[in-house]
Formats: sequence, structure tokens, C-alpha cells
Amino acid sequence: MFIIGLTGGIASGKSTVAGILKELGAIVIDTDQVAREVVLPGKPAYRDIVAAFGRGILQPDGYLNRRALGRIVFSDAAARELLNAITHPRIREKVQEQITALRQDDPEAVVVIEAPLLIEAGMDDMVDAIWVVTAPATVRLKRLMERDNLSPQEAESRLRAQMGERERLRHATRIIPTGGDLSATRAAVLAAWQELQRAGRLS
Repeated sequence: MFIIGLTGGIASGKSTVAGILKELGAIVIDTDQVAREVVLPGKPAYRDIVAAFGRGILQPDGYLNRRALGRIVFSDAAARELLNAITHPRIREKVQEQITALRQDDPEAVVVIEAPLLIEAGMDDMVDAIWVVTAPATVRLKRLMERDNLSPQEAESRLRAQMGERERLRHATRIIPTGGDLSATRAAVLAAWQELQRAGRLS
């Protein structure tokens, strides 16, 4: 099994790259989806989050109001660290469970862990390579505003809240630029995939 850690700043194009890798035959573990699962009502992380932030971050149906919680944690570093301390260990545990199951079912698989906070959550030691998806800040800001219907100020606060691009790139074994059109992104992913094939890392 060969495991790629796919990371990058918010709105950098990770999901697009993950989709291309899936087309090429990789199995993708989306940690955003895992994160949603570990905070479902009744889960330990859910109880800890409500205890820490109060019932004001809940929707009428009892589920987390992710936007309300986001407004808190993206404007308060201490609150963000507290949320990460609650969720990251649970996310890592669930991802490890999935990898263990995949290793038993398909030991020759190429697995992609798509994780915005791969490094911050300490999951970089679970992977064989780290691919960092990158795009200019202006492009990411525009994508984020359009995707999540955010004001410029809200979008900028989310960009600032994450690890700096220079620090993230320091961990990269491969950089995938996504500032151009889709064909350029696809070509970059395919080149990285073919390099793994030539190195004998893919079955």
C-alpha cells in the first residue's frame, strides 16, 4: 500500500485533485467527511464541543451549526486550538481504522488522505508522501467567497487562520499547482502519478 497525504490551504483545490486521483485508481479518504461523522449528535466529540462552546452553536434539530462554530473559531485562536484538540484525535483514529481495513482488503492499493490539516493534526506520520495543493491567495479568496458565500472579511479570516503557505510547502514531497484551468491541474496530477509509476511505487 502507498499512502499519499493530500493537503493544502482552504480553497486551494484539494477536492479537485482528489477527484482526479480517484479517476486514476486511488482510494480517497476525505477527512472533512470523517470530521462531520465524529461530531454527530451523541458522539464523544459532539458532547465535548457542546460542553466547551455552549448550546448556542447548535441548530434547532440538535446538529452542530458549522457556520456559527466557524465564526467563533476563525476569529479566536484559543477557541480554534480547543476545537482541534477535541476533534483531531478522533479524526485520526477513524482514518487509521479505515486504512487498517483497506490494508486487509487491498494491500496494493494507493490511498489518498485528503486532509486540510494533515500536518497540524499530526497525520503526516501516517503517509508515504505529502502532496501540497497550492494556488495564489487571490484565487483562493475568490473561490472561498463564491463557494461558501462569505464576505471578503470572513474569507480572509479563514485564510489567515491556517498554517502559512511557506511552512506547508516545507513539508511537501510534491507540489500540485491549481491556479490555472482544470486541464493544467489534471496535467500536474498525471505527471505526479506517472512519476510514482516510474519509481515503482504503484502496482
